[in-house]
Amino acid sequence: MAETTETAERSARKVREGTVVSDKMNQTVVVAVVERVRHAKYDKFVLRTKKLYAHDEKNDAKVGDRVRVMETRPMSKTKRWRIVEILERAK
Repeated sequence: MAETTETAERSARKVREGTVVSDKMNQTVVVAVVERVRHAKYDKFVLRTKKLYAHDEKNDAKVGDRVRVMETRPMSKTKRWRIVEILERAK
């Protein structure tokens, strides 16, 4: 029974896709996530960019890579995400 509750808990974590914009830090990358949001008043779609700090265990991701990040426990003051997989390498 413990496995089913853990699986249910893990499936609730947020998953986002974005582009790595900085890899200067050790085991940390900055990922820009772009989302389309409908404007409440003008009823038009607007692009919003959010920068997420993500944990990169192997220092594998480089600038320009498309990555999938998942919400995780707080790793530092600002780092709340970790890289799950690299979807596409920068050209």
